[in-house]
Amino acid sequence: MPKIIGATIAEHREVTRTRLFDALAHLMATRGFDAITLADIATEAGVGRTAVYNHFADKEALLIEFIEHETTQYLGLLAADLGADASPLEQLQLYIRRQFELKRFFHFAPGPVLTRVVSPDTAQRIHRHVELVEEHLQGILADAIAAGLIPDQDIHVACRLIHACVTGRPAPEREPERTHFIDGTERFLLRGLGA
Repeated sequence: MPKIIGATIAEHREVTRTRLFDALAHLMATRGFDAITLADIATEAGVGRTAVYNHFADKEALLIEFIEHETTQYLGLLAADLGADASPLEQLQLYIRRQFELKRFFHFAPGPVLTRVVSPDTAQRIHRHVELVEEHLQGILADAIAAGLIPDQDIHVACRLIHACVTGRPAPEREPERTHFIDGTERFLLRGLGA
């Protein structure tokens, strides 16, 4: 009989899922998703392979749940950081800055682009989580336009340009270069939006 981790079955399931997510994140940091097996994930998590199948039908199901978990965490922290009193421009500034911290929330695998090594259904589901983050930005921009803080413009185009600027080239890791780069990017984007 497998060892129960935690005081209850529910706690055991949650701890096991967390271990599997952590294992996947760690493995994805060092090799591409396509090079990882469920056996690798089980070993890294310190659980039996059958435990993985008790939670996930296959590796792609684990990936989808992991991405959903990370997206939910990221959006929750972003909403908490923004607070109820932040103006749309303050929200936009925070959004831009948080995009430079995505490595804290999302684990990017080396190797082939993730959506090219999974099934079309999984690729579509991954893209849906990207859309959730984009919808958050679209809401901020719509509020900024409604408040007269930026001119009326195509929000979808603005979102793509913002994301191209914040994800196109990583910020330097060392200070003060990192802060200078992020500050400059924020000023550039706000000016480009007409703020």
